[in-house]
Amino acid sequence: MMARVLTGSKQEIAEKVASIEGEVREVIVFVEEPAGIPPQPVPKTVEELFAEMESFTSKVDNFDDSREAIYKPTEGE
Repeated sequence: MMARVLTGSKQEIAEKVASIEGEVREVIVFVEEPAGIPPQPVPKTVEELFAEMESFTSKVDNFDDSREAIYKPTEGE
């Protein structure tokens, strides 16, 4: 898999993503807040930070997060 950095307007970036051959599996987007919008407060504790992310967290029972399982290729990789 190859990583690419795409810059430009939303339209330009969308066109570049659409023109990439192969499967696009993930995208990280950095969005600048419009001027005049006050910044969001920074969580005071780690617990508050993780509480904010709770709705985006996946829950899996019996997940093997051992070093061996993480670095072992899965079928199709």
